[in-house]
Amino acid sequence: VQLQASGGGLVQAGDSLRLSCAASGRTFSTYYMAWFRQAPGKEREFVAAVRRSNGRTYYADSVKGRFTISRDNAKNTVYLQMNSLKPEDTAVYYCAAEESLRYGADLSLGDNYDYWGQGTQVTVSS
Repeated sequence: VQLQASGGGLVQAGDSLRLSCAASGRTFSTYYMAWFRQAPGKEREFVAAVRRSNGRTYYADSVKGRFTISRDNAKNTVYLQMNSLKPEDTAVYYCAAEESLRYGADLSLGDNYDYWGQGTQVTVSS
């Protein structure tokens, strides 16, 4: 599967953005999807994930209550709605996909995903 992320930009603290990740190549509905981010000088960190079957979602504590991940299987797209943005949300955001995960696998681990998009920059000014 190929992933194309978009929707990043420069916003002020408190603003909202919606990121999109369009997938192509194979059946999107069979993939677990996730968003990760990496700020300058920091390691990549998990943001949110959504299961392929029941659509259950998972969030990092730092974004819980502010960000919402969703998927539209008809459009082969996963979204990340980001509200109440903070300067510490500034990072390059990457979408990731994985089709086959062992039972109980941790969706927050980047190593569990084989497919990655190119990233989209989100900058939040104070």
